[in-house]
Amino acid sequence: MEVILNQDVKSLGKKGQKVTVAEGYARNFLFPRKLAVEVSAQAMTELKNREAANQHRIDTDIANAKAAAAKLDGKTIRVTAKAGANGRLFGSITSKEAATEIEKQFGVAIDKRKVVLADIKQFGSYECEVKLYQGISAKLTVVVGE
Repeated sequence: MEVILNQDVKSLGKKGQKVTVAEGYARNFLFPRKLAVEVSAQAMTELKNREAANQHRIDTDIANAKAAAAKLDGKTIRVTAKAGANGRLFGSITSKEAATEIEKQFGVAIDKRKVVLADIKQFGSYECEVKLYQGISAKLTVVVGE
């Protein structure tokens, strides 16, 4: 019997996959637990629509990431901080502060976990990488001043 999996099933397959199983296994285990549905024209159409929607979402995410990368690549963000003697900062500039400044200065909302930034504890200019999507990133310069 052929079924389409609604969830990942250990040693059988991943969600959305079409697999062949014994009829008893399907009727007694998979169907009552709503882990799978029987292959039918309607089920196949729903599966194709789900896959198309997922692909469309991925395509739009990639397009948005490329647009943001083009907007940010090679730009400079300025961060102000208080410092003591010898230009040493009170605390440090974190990726959260960099993400906030990117949003303020360029209008691109970025999660702080996507900003790769070395520990900044002094005034100066530092390189920063923003990972926008898998394989898409932008390089920025962070200038720390008073």
